[in-house]
Amino acid sequence: MMKLAVILAVVGVAVAAKLPSAPIPVVAILRNSQINPDVLGAHSSDFEADNGIAFKFSGSEGVTGGANHVGEYSYLLEDGTVAKVTYVADENGFQPQSDLLPVAPLNPHPIPQHAIDQIEKARLEDEAKALSQ
Repeated sequence: MMKLAVILAVVGVAVAAKLPSAPIPVVAILRNSQINPDVLGAHSSDFEADNGIAFKFSGSEGVTGGANHVGEYSYLLEDGTVAKVTYVADENGFQPQSDLLPVAPLNPHPIPQHAIDQIEKARLEDEAKALSQ
């Protein structure tokens, strides 16, 4: 009986620790519009909440049978600035654009000359092999 009391006390403390100390604020939905796919596959959605979260997109049936989407979403960062991402999603995949996304430099490291020489040598060997056949 003592073990049961100890287990119940531990479970009670664990559950009580997870309860929020303040009520979670209700987020008002300012705009919510959805157009379901028509016979040609065209569809769209538009949503905005008063906490700064917003998204909208439009889509249609793609060439390969999938859906093509063009859209954007945004939300507030902790410092109060708006984070915005625009995107295209089609046969070529998801292609986001945003100032927040890192961009790799075009050529982060110069190619060493010996590597360029090896590539050229391999190209010449391939050409010679193709001519001899």
